Amino acid sequence: MNARPPVRIVLADDELMVRSALRAILSAEPDLEVVGEAANGAEAVSVVRERTPDVVLMDVRMPEVDGIRATEQILATVTEPPRIVVVTTFENDSYVHDALRAGAAGFLLKRADADALVQAVRLVARSDTLLFPAAVRTLAAEHARAHPAPPPWVARLTGRESEVLRLMAGGLTNAEIAERMEVGPATVKSHVAAVLAKTGTRDRTQAVIAAYEAGFMNPR
Repeated sequence: MNARPPVRIVLADDELMVRSALRAILSAEPDLEVVGEAANGAEAVSVVRERTPDVVLMDVRMPEVDGIRATEQILATVTEPPRIVVVTTFENDSYVHDALRAGAAGFLLKRADADALVQAVRLVARSDTLLFPAAVRTLAAEHARAHPAPPPWVARLTGRESEVLRLMAGGLTNAEIAERMEVGPATVKSHVAAVLAKTGTRDRTQAVIAAYEAGFMNPR
């Protein structure tokens, strides 16, 4: 059996030392390969189009084009976009919430240790899991408190669709949801598609954020 090709990674950060440290950590793993770097968001978009990575580690605060706009541009214009993980210094940074709404697959603190970084890259590259820390859930919950009336889509979800959305927000992959609900993967995909349609969201990241903002989920 042929081994899977390494996960292709692009690093987007305006600090050379940060990129060098990330490259050193990731390049030490045989199943990970750094294929490009960018010092700002505009470069990130260009490098992603050229190098077609599986994962992008995206800093938020960068010159010219910030990480949020870069994330939006990549996900809107790249035919098969990579999974984008937002990397930031501050756990309570509101930019993180904006980046996740833009469609990023997750969030990682720069102070995370090497093992956490490597595992995060592997997780988002190989599955549809999302990386949602408590801080992001809290940001969304604050939005829900400021907008107490639930949006109309909440009432339109069926019981099974509601269950799927809750499990998505809990970080479960489609395969794990199928096992938990004792249904086939195709059924889960159908429910996820219905959830996206009813919430008016583009992907599961935005659907989960919408769920928290609507007060549909209680932050843990």
